[in-house]
Amino acid sequence: MSVRAARGGFFTRVGAMIVKEFIQLRRDRVTFATMIMIPLLQLILFGYAINTTPRHLPTAVLTHENNEVSRAILAALRNTAFFSFVREVKSAEDAEHMIRAGEVLFFVEIPAGFERALRRGDAPQLLVAADATDPVGSANALAALAGVVNSALVRERFVDAPGSATFEIVQHRRYNPAGTSQLNIVPGLLGTILTMTMLIFTALSVTREIERGTMESLLSMPIHPVEIMLGKITPYVLVGILQALLIMGAGMILFGVPLEGSAILLAVATLLFIVVNLSIGYTFSTLAQNQLQAVQMSFMFFLPSILLSGFMFPFSGMPLWAQWIGEGLPLTHYLRMVRGILLKGSGFSDLTTDAGALVVLMLVAMAIAVARFRQTLD
Repeated sequence: MSVRAARGGFFTRVGAMIVKEFIQLRRDRVTFATMIMIPLLQLILFGYAINTTPRHLPTAVLTHENNEVSRAILAALRNTAFFSFVREVKSAEDAEHMIRAGEVLFFVEIPAGFERALRRGDAPQLLVAADATDPVGSANALAALAGVVNSALVRERFVDAPGSATFEIVQHRRYNPAGTSQLNIVPGLLGTILTMTMLIFTALSVTREIERGTMESLLSMPIHPVEIMLGKITPYVLVGILQALLIMGAGMILFGVPLEGSAILLAVATLLFIVVNLSIGYTFSTLAQNQLQAVQMSFMFFLPSILLSGFMFPFSGMPLWAQWIGEGLPLTHYLRMVRGILLKGSGFSDLTTDAGALVVLMLVAMAIAVARFRQTLD
């Protein structure tokens, strides 16, 4: 056989394999859609949603007197685009509850007699409390305070000239006054690691049974779909609990993460979060046709969970539509709960909204998984 013929046979065989792979790829529509559409969707989604300089952050305000100075100060803060006044509270205790529950990031209090003291030159104090559990989310807004308020008072002729302000802005950086990033990152890593491992473990559960040929034996047994699901999820619940204990123990020992709230409440919230992710992973396993698709679905869910949950970027600084997407992710609600318990000492009354959201997500995922598994049986 000549060299030219050998080369021609080589290229023919390689060409045939290339055609065969394209045909295989066309038949595997999930993989093809993942490779083509998902990168484009993620670029558009995250390009618009992620903002390292968050603005329009939810703020509560308490004004003891409704006068020109108060209105000038609030207008100046609003014009910075850092602050969005969502609630006018009646007392500092109400504002404290809202900060612990994660409903607002800032609390501005203009005390009684502020205008009178300002005109007399008595240096009144303007109080600004910030939820500093996420230093990135609060740093820029707090840095803009003094100059903005002073300029507003000069413009309204309450202060003679820039730099001559006769008032003091008292900043309270709650829960993380030193701005230590580890106090924010470590609780987030707890939720992120649990999300990744729990999703992948259970996403492979049903597809592994099918590919190994053991599903037929399983289906021949007198067992219901709900019982199969619970049986597959329970061992991984124990694995997740062990992971959580290791991560929290290391976080407290190595990084000094405090536990200001109830350890029992933290354990219950973590257990609920683990079950939610296992339910979602099991749902993926009933939707996927093979283990590769199951892993792809898991990572398609995992990446938005990292970027849109408030783990890497301030949640309140994202566009409203991105926040709505984030509200559908279990990690978003768990991060609020675990950071609230560890850093703020939040109680159950502060966490009911996020706990309820996790319960709803768990029930929806379980219902879809059972329905899909029944279709497989049919």
